[in-house]
Amino acid sequence: MLRGGCYLAFAASPETLGIEETVMDKYQQSQKNKLFKPQHGDPYLELPSSGTALCPQCGVTYHRGHWSWKSAAPSDAQSVVCPACRRIADDQPAGILHLGGKFLGEHRQEILNLIHNTEAAEKTAHALERLLKVTDKDDGLEVTTTGMHLANRIGHALNAAYKGHSEYHYSDDENSVHIRWQRD
Repeated sequence: MLRGGCYLAFAASPETLGIEETVMDKYQQSQKNKLFKPQHGDPYLELPSSGTALCPQCGVTYHRGHWSWKSAAPSDAQSVVCPACRRIADDQPAGILHLGGKFLGEHRQEILNLIHNTEAAEKTAHALERLLKVTDKDDGLEVTTTGMHLANRIGHALNAAYKGHSEYHYSDDENSVHIRWQRD
């Protein structure tokens, strides 16, 4: 019997223990369906079939459901290009930041240092979060990332360090984020 997200085993029937079994109403069922809704997810996050994998391009390993820099791949590991390297090769960012404003022009190198330091910290803990490109545009900088979390972290780091105005827009499928940061 499932109660509150846990399985309960009864030696006697629920009635003899004074527990009433209830049938899920439509609202509860709809909430359960949302909770356990299958991911129609990001095609770049498809996982190796099983076991351990090694990305031949960057050397990151896949083990026990996670990509990591820390674990060494055994000799029988599959050769699988990791999602970050696939995004880089396809030039398909999951995060796009547009940075602009007068403040950017006056503090460009400081902001670039913040971006690269944020990436270094994030990449250490999360192997799939990397910078794709930092590109000069007419109205500022465009920063693209392999993961939404790095883009978010850079956006929050810019706000924490330099204030400014930020707008976050997630795609309908929630596989990408567009962030606009500006300070005049």
